[in-house]
Amino acid sequence: MKAKEKINTKQRLKRVLFAIEAVLIAAMLAILYLVMNRAPKGPRMVKLDPRDLEIHEEVQLLSEEGGTMKGYMNIALFGLDAETDSQLFKNSRSDSTMIASINLDTGDIRLVSVYRDSYLNIGNGEYSKATHAYFFGGAEQAVKMLNMNLDMDITDFVAVGYKGLRGVIDGLGGVWIDVDEVELQHINNYQIGISSVLKCDYDPVEKAGYQLLNGLQAAAYCRIRQGGGYDYKRTARQREVLKALEEQAGKTDLATLTNVFNDCIGDIYTSIDSGDILALLANITDYHIVEEGGFPLEELRTTANVGAKGSCVVPVGLEENVKWLHEFLFDDGDYEVTDYVKEYDAKIREDTEKYIKK
Repeated sequence: MKAKEKINTKQRLKRVLFAIEAVLIAAMLAILYLVMNRAPKGPRMVKLDPRDLEIHEEVQLLSEEGGTMKGYMNIALFGLDAETDSQLFKNSRSDSTMIASINLDTGDIRLVSVYRDSYLNIGNGEYSKATHAYFFGGAEQAVKMLNMNLDMDITDFVAVGYKGLRGVIDGLGGVWIDVDEVELQHINNYQIGISSVLKCDYDPVEKAGYQLLNGLQAAAYCRIRQGGGYDYKRTARQREVLKALEEQAGKTDLATLTNVFNDCIGDIYTSIDSGDILALLANITDYHIVEEGGFPLEELRTTANVGAKGSCVVPVGLEENVKWLHEFLFDDGDYEVTDYVKEYDAKIREDTEKYIKK
């Protein structure tokens, strides 16, 4: 089963125009890095072969003329727990995974967080937490996992390191976030932890309310797990900061954007060419995040300790979750999943049924 190897010129231009948006989004995801990477200057780039990414034939047809996925570009965004440069490529877990789906005609972007503990086929026939796909097979296996389980056609990705993230946010002048009273109780504790990693001072957040957060403060905000909601709420905070970053980038001049990009380029591992990104920075305002959500859907998931796999987020019907995803991303309310998804769904049910509390 082959993915389409060529796209028309107009679509390619729109893909490239979006690239800088994807890089900024991915840089934001790097908040979740636990330690500092020291990368050589310039991005690490690799082209993934669509033939190795398990794009189901039925899905590929939907991406062609007349299909419901025609006119969309989908990018996988990974924030890793890498401790060394080499772990950008493998042997690190994707603590944050998002799909950015872009309507190339309108510039609308929809974001979906795939929860790190989601129990899925991780791309090698094994069923485990989604975060493990990157650990075992790097970006290729992690993208493959998303395509297999979610009936997607992803061929591009961005993964990033921790170094320079604070500079990305500060370079854009910070981000505006509404910090509530519960979050205020924890944000400075997370700042202490991050500042010890970065070996820098921090400015305490002293009050709740809508305010401008600097890079370190925003990083701490995204890491908050306490106060209810656990990882579900944490990923919502990540998307909130990401949307604030997108808004700030849209108000920033081209020279500043170029400087910010150059500052963070050394920590980027991606399939997107940096030359194309820099050449088209001026078009960032053509794209806007319009909706965001999490997978599995709240009413279609549960948690369970799945034996040796530990505490997992279990899709209560992978098939129903994938139908929801395609309606959310592509306005396809009549989507019918592939037989592959039905097979994975049956296996997930078999593996988890005895562990789910009735």
